[in-house]
Amino acid sequence: MKEIIAIVRPKKVGATRSVLVELGFPSVTAVAVLGRGKQRGIAAEVGVEAQPITKGELRKTGLKYVPKRMLSIVVPNGDVKAVVNAILHVNQTGNYGDGKVWVCPIEDALRVRTGEKGEAAVL
Repeated sequence: MKEIIAIVRPKKVGATRSVLVELGFPSVTAVAVLGRGKQRGIAAEVGVEAQPITKGELRKTGLKYVPKRMLSIVVPNGDVKAVVNAILHVNQTGNYGDGKVWVCPIEDALRVRTGEKGEAAVL
């Protein structure tokens, strides 16, 4: 099993969730997060109006943090490529701020309610 962690734009969460459901993975954890990449934040990412002079300054200095969403989903090893490709397809605009995806190994999983272990606890 692998955990796929994706940092995406907030406006892309619905489309990402829909494509995951289509693939048969309706279970996902979504968390509102703040962060920034090497570009130091993009003023257009936040939905606030700013005076033209302020916008110009933001372009030069960047924002402290940009609101994003972190999605986490655990999938069987054989489904990792399809899930990652689907996430990339929905979120890739070619612009700064599209996000990141990490794939991490999962040693084991336990469903608290039933005690199921491994993939049975996840699927």
